[in-house]
Amino acid sequence: MALYAIGDLHLCLGAAKPMDVFGGAWSGYMDKLYEGIQVIKPEDTTVLLGDLSWALDLKEATADFSWINEIPGRKIILKGNHDYWWSTAAKFGQFCGSNGFTDMILLNNNHYEYNGWAICGTRGWFFEEEKCGMHDEKVFRRELLRLEASLKSAGDLPKLVFLHYPPRYKGYTCEPILEILSKYDVRRCFYGHLHGASHALAMEGLWNGIEYRLVSADRLNFQPLPVIL
Repeated sequence: MALYAIGDLHLCLGAAKPMDVFGGAWSGYMDKLYEGIQVIKPEDTTVLLGDLSWALDLKEATADFSWINEIPGRKIILKGNHDYWWSTAAKFGQFCGSNGFTDMILLNNNHYEYNGWAICGTRGWFFEEEKCGMHDEKVFRRELLRLEASLKSAGDLPKLVFLHYPPRYKGYTCEPILEILSKYDVRRCFYGHLHGASHALAMEGLWNGIEYRLVSADRLNFQPLPVIL
């Protein structure tokens, strides 16, 4: 039994936005992803850290989730900034049921347990959005509430946090999120979103008692990261 993490799959089976157009590591990325997930077993759990599908709604995302359904074991899904298909947990459950998709659950205001650990998280927020006029204080505050609700629901379990947006990187920190991580004694934090040249901005390793790790697909060479083996 193992716990894996990977984000930013950017699947495009229902929407014509293949990442291959960016070249480099993204060339042939669907084949690389398929090869990468072969390490995952039916008894394993995989956390998918957002930006999973380019689809604009659940109907358009059907082919992409059919692909995700082929990943063995439990899939815990959180929202990314490009997950326009995202809906309520109830609607997502109905969508999975009507398509025969199994072992897919949303991480949203809640937590899941894995071998004595609490899997917590939310999309997070990115203050860099302010530079392009996209900062939304209401949405930001909602993300803080969701993260705290997730951590609070875990009680005294040791906590792993999974976010889509990085809470810190070179020249940038999201202090309100870092304060929540510290408040709830989070041990490890995983995030995605950064691609290509932005990998050089990632701040990984131990900082203020928390271990940080970037797990966007291209950073991992499209192979899920073993969080706990």
